[in-house]
Amino acid sequence: MTSIEEYGKYETAWCPGCGNFGILKSLKQALVACELEPHQVLLVSGIGQAAKTPHYLKANVFNGLHGRSLPVAIGAKLANPELTVIAESGDGCMYGEGGNHFLAALRRNLNLTILAHDNRVYGLTKGQASPTSEQGFVTKTQPHGAFAAPFNPVAVAVTMGASFVARSYAGMPEHLAGLIVQAIKHRGTALVDILQPCVSFNKVNTYQWYKKHCYELAEDHDPADHVLALRTAMEFGERIPLGVIYKKEGPIFEDQFAVLKNGPLARQEVSREGLRQIMQGYI
Repeated sequence: MTSIEEYGKYETAWCPGCGNFGILKSLKQALVACELEPHQVLLVSGIGQAAKTPHYLKANVFNGLHGRSLPVAIGAKLANPELTVIAESGDGCMYGEGGNHFLAALRRNLNLTILAHDNRVYGLTKGQASPTSEQGFVTKTQPHGAFAAPFNPVAVAVTMGASFVARSYAGMPEHLAGLIVQAIKHRGTALVDILQPCVSFNKVNTYQWYKKHCYELAEDHDPADHVLALRTAMEFGERIPLGVIYKKEGPIFEDQFAVLKNGPLARQEVSREGLRQIMQGYI
């Protein structure tokens, strides 16, 4: 049986009180609950404070470019479908620089998990407004307030028919761990948008603010109801719903590739004759 100790304990570079600590704790709990050993897990991240999370646990890790966690995660999953692949980064990395990749991943529906640390600010680069910052959010680089309307990743994911869309909060580690377990076990692309306080640069969306505004979805919420899910996803402000907002079953991207039916590419024999014929085509 896997234990949390197997995933290690490391010194972090996060600020005291950072919401990332709760997310890291919940992720470890979820991996253990799924009975996954470190060698069975690949964590892919981009750049940012959230993207450092994979550095602080023992598993396979690929730390890529800003906004480019999903292309690497997709490539790894196609090369080795037996891996549990988790793409993990912040709202700026995942929804800003990586916005196009985010949309493509939802459309393709690979069997992977997306964990987005949504602190509504750029934490690593000292507090600029991010895609999810509220209009009017004042920062050093937006002294008159952010002009753009905030990006709602949950509503976008539901609109596009993503197969698993959920939201949780870093201040509720047990709730978050449970959602990550569901996301990992779901067969398809699973998004968990994680509301995360940034104690250094976001003085608006604090632990107290989230405690006041967040609520857990009722047990009778039907995540299969697309219209209800969209209405729920659009609710953000005075009340913020947490839980599995939308879920559906369907074919996954990997199933399209006949070659993967023979197992991971790394375990398959290379046809030297086939390769020779391909190379001759370039002569």
